[in-house]
Amino acid sequence: MQRGIIARLVALMTAAMRGEVTWLRYLLASIIALLTDTGLFMLLFHMGMAAVMASAIGYCTGIAVHWLISSRTVFAENAAARGTGQRNAQKALFVGSALVGLAITMAIVGAADMAGFDPRLAKLAAIIVSFQATYMLRRHVVFRA
Repeated sequence: MQRGIIARLVALMTAAMRGEVTWLRYLLASIIALLTDTGLFMLLFHMGMAAVMASAIGYCTGIAVHWLISSRTVFAENAAARGTGQRNAQKALFVGSALVGLAITMAIVGAADMAGFDPRLAKLAAIIVSFQATYMLRRHVVFRA
């Protein structure tokens, strides 16, 4: 069963990558947002902030960075004009897609941990699955053509 899911995920990612510059730009935006999230978390945590607060601030900042990059470079051709109701709706949908990614991550890591798997490997799998899920949501729902 797990091999079937992994094979489908690989096939989906391969299809998305085939000649698709948007997917590659999204990958880069995601890496930058993840580095922002993690870097800010580490900075705040090492400055003495509680881990949960540092994590929340890092995550929210990562979402903001991802929005800025996505709306200005990755999906710029389908981004609504600034200051419009449609742009605000896109922002709300973008945050909603981030929450879907968070829920997927929590579900995968939680289930794997309960099943006795290494949570670090589960987190890695969750990053891959939530990355593809949020890409599809953002491409086909948030910034639909």
